[in-house]
Amino acid sequence: MNQRAKEGIEQFLQALSVDTKAPELEKTPARVTELFEELFSGIGCETRELWGDIFPTEYKGLVAVTNIPFYSMCEHHLMPFFGTVDVIYQPHNGCVAGLSKFNDVITVLSRKPQLQERLTQEIANAIIHDLQAEGVLVRVKATQLCMLMKGTLPQGSQVITMESRGVLSEMGTLRDEALAMLGGADV
Repeated sequence: MNQRAKEGIEQFLQALSVDTKAPELEKTPARVTELFEELFSGIGCETRELWGDIFPTEYKGLVAVTNIPFYSMCEHHLMPFFGTVDVIYQPHNGCVAGLSKFNDVITVLSRKPQLQERLTQEIANAIIHDLQAEGVLVRVKATQLCMLMKGTLPQGSQVITMESRGVLSEMGTLRDEALAMLGGADV
């Protein structure tokens, strides 16, 4: 455990008049440190090696992996934001990644202080660069807990970001097909 972080959290709580010596709170700085070490474990990590083997296929169409859950921390308030990621990509020469690898990549990219907009871009970039996909469309739907708790967004609100690259960034049949996979052109 990072002792410096633990001491910093204890000082932070004490500065807010939290009695960290109370029996129910004396282990809180250590618990918070351990949690944040895990939540920030994606800092400095690269995604290329996470994909593992790429599999050749005869398949020529789009591949969609949808409703991948994620949890991240808003870099502005260090409060959680969470939701789902939908990925649609056009493989390069029919070469596809293992479907579980999308979750692995999204988990690593979300485990750091993050912005939803940047997370969406980083997922799209990883798929284009690491897999050399012909195109990708990424949609992230998230609940921003900091905004809900502050009252600036009503309960049930979601923020939706979308990023596309390559052949799926261009208007046309492929993009229309990708949007249809997400539920239609009104996504």
